[in-house]
Amino acid sequence: MRHIYRCPLRWSDMDAYGHVNNAIFLRYLEEARIDFLSLRGTESKQGSVVARHEIDYKRQLVHRPTPVDIELWVTQIRAASFTVSYEVKDADAIYVKAATVVVPFDFETQHPRRITDAEREFLEKYRDDAEEAVAA
Repeated sequence: MRHIYRCPLRWSDMDAYGHVNNAIFLRYLEEARIDFLSLRGTESKQGSVVARHEIDYKRQLVHRPTPVDIELWVTQIRAASFTVSYEVKDADAIYVKAATVVVPFDFETQHPRRITDAEREFLEKYRDDAEEAVAA
């Protein structure tokens, strides 16, 4: 299964060349990831931090009033990290393919932690090994 986040484009996202600035795409990925992880519905001092981003820019995204879709899925689950892949796209165009390595983190102890059974069960629902957005 994949998660779709409808990401609004903001006027301030545009650069001097008239398209969405490449650096802004990292914020878009963050918004999609937060939306995805909020589906777990748990509040605690447990969270996650980003260990790595990989991003391939495929084409320019011009500012417009309609949102862009960010399709998100899990491609790898390890003991203490998982990889999320993304495509930022419309029906007829892919603007970005990306991947993020996410590490579960205990904010109380300030240390990385292992993925819990409940988290693994949640992530497995969105696992799709068939296609990684960015080749590792």
